[in-house]
Amino acid sequence: MGGSGKQSLSKLTAFILNLDVFKIVVASNYGLADLKADIQTLFMKSGVAGSEMLFILTDSQIVDEKFLVYINDILSAGYIPELFAGDELDGIFGKLRSEAKQLGLLDSPEVLMNFFINKVKKNLHVCLCFSPVGDAFRFRARKFPALINSTSIDWFHSWPRDALVGVANRFLEKIEFPSDEIRIAIANHMANVHLSIDAAN
Repeated sequence: MGGSGKQSLSKLTAFILNLDVFKIVVASNYGLADLKADIQTLFMKSGVAGSEMLFILTDSQIVDEKFLVYINDILSAGYIPELFAGDELDGIFGKLRSEAKQLGLLDSPEVLMNFFINKVKKNLHVCLCFSPVGDAFRFRARKFPALINSTSIDWFHSWPRDALVGVANRFLEKIEFPSDEIRIAIANHMANVHLSIDAAN
C-alpha cells in the first residue's frame, strides 16, 4: 500500500514541530550491527545533545525480523539492553554529569542512566510507516506487541474520486492528446483503477 503519503506526512509533521528527521539507509549488506550503530547515533543526539529527533522506519526497511526486537524495546522501555558498552556509558555519563548536577540529581551511575533514558524518551520520536495490507503486519504485531500497545495508530482513509481525478488531470496536462475528451476519459479511468484496487483489498 505504497503511495498513500505516510512518509510525506511524517516529514511534514517533523518540519512543523522542528524535529530532525533520521532514516536508515538499507543497503544489501545492512544488518543488525548497522541498525544498532544507527540507534546509538539517535540516542547520542537525543539523549546527550538534547536534539529532538524523528526516526522514520518503513516496513520495506525491515530486511531482518530481528530489527523489530530493537524497535520493540525502544517503544516499550525506551532503551535497548546492552546498546552501549560500559566504557561508552561512562563517556555518556561524563557528558551528562554537569547538566544532571544543575538539576540537583545525584552523581551515581543509576541516576545518570535514568536521566539519559528520560532525555531519550522526551526527545526521540519513532514513526513506523507500515502498511496494514497483507499478513506481515499481523504477524509482526503478534510477535512484537509494542508495535500496537505503545504507539498511536493513524489510519489513512481512501481518497475521494474527485481528488483522484484531479491528481490524474494534473499529471496528464503535460502530455499531448488528440482531444480533451480523451484526457478526461484517461483521468477517469485512472481513478477507477485506483478505486477498484482499493475495493478488491
